[in-house]
Amino acid sequence: MGGFNLQIGKTNLDTFAQTLMELAAIDRDILVLTSDSRGSGRVTPFAEKFPEQIVEMGIAEQNLVGVAAGLASAGKKVFVVSPACFLTARALEQIKNDVAYSDHPVKLIGISAGVSYGSLGTTHHSLHDFAALQAINNIDILAPADNFETIRAIRAAVNYPRPIYIRFGKKAMPNLHTPDTHFEIGKAIQLTPEREKYDVALIATGETVAPAFMVSQILTEQGVSSCVLSLHTLRPFDENAVERAAARSEVVITVEEHSVNGGLGSRVASFLMQAGVFRPLRIVGIPDEHTITGSQGEIFNHYGISAQALAQTALHLLEKEAA
Repeated sequence: MGGFNLQIGKTNLDTFAQTLMELAAIDRDILVLTSDSRGSGRVTPFAEKFPEQIVEMGIAEQNLVGVAAGLASAGKKVFVVSPACFLTARALEQIKNDVAYSDHPVKLIGISAGVSYGSLGTTHHSLHDFAALQAINNIDILAPADNFETIRAIRAAVNYPRPIYIRFGKKAMPNLHTPDTHFEIGKAIQLTPEREKYDVALIATGETVAPAFMVSQILTEQGVSSCVLSLHTLRPFDENAVERAAARSEVVITVEEHSVNGGLGSRVASFLMQAGVFRPLRIVGIPDEHTITGSQGEIFNHYGISAQALAQTALHLLEKEAA
């Protein structure tokens, strides 16, 4: 179970870069490939310390992924660092064929994911990556919630035998876990105390886990119990944790920094329906419209991803269920 310490840590991206430097110092097979993104990917210090372990491909994402697949086929542990919006759109065919279909264990790092680029607008928002990659066989998908999950995910990814995509945002994240929390790819982490029954199950991924956790504290003050899951891995999908949380709750809310189409919410809804766990469910994310322009915080507030808005969503669902 996670702790209740909401002290602010570093950005997950900075944590990723630091962890990778520590690992590369003892493993010369670790390589980083970038698409003119070493600065935004926080790997400039990596390049300075390990110049022979980084390859700059320029703004050529398709070549970036193709070369990464070739290096992985030769036994190198390749981390591709590129903006998520471009990596999973421009290079989708190479991810599908050169990496996933060819079964090369490339580690694809999507930086500035979701709406992290904020005011740069829709062209730079990555609200499709979960949907696109979930439709491709043989690539696992992660979105760490905080520094703890980021460190564990990168350490697990180094020798991971399958293709893997890990997305990171740009915001400094609160620490949601205690150091002894168990982390395993494909296993959700419950952040709230165990109970037999809950009023609300909140299932979130990536940087939306923090507001989901804050909701639990707001609801507790109003006498409403909640189960909060950090579903840091979309594939492999932790069916047991999701079914258990939903079955013990009156209503279910999913929260994601992604389109409401084809992401976490769609996956949870599809699974629960087929598993026969029928609960009122609300998918909170970016709606099917032209996204507003603003900072990540402004966009979150506009679309109801803030803690206060999520609390109201939960109370409204419970009122409808009770009616």
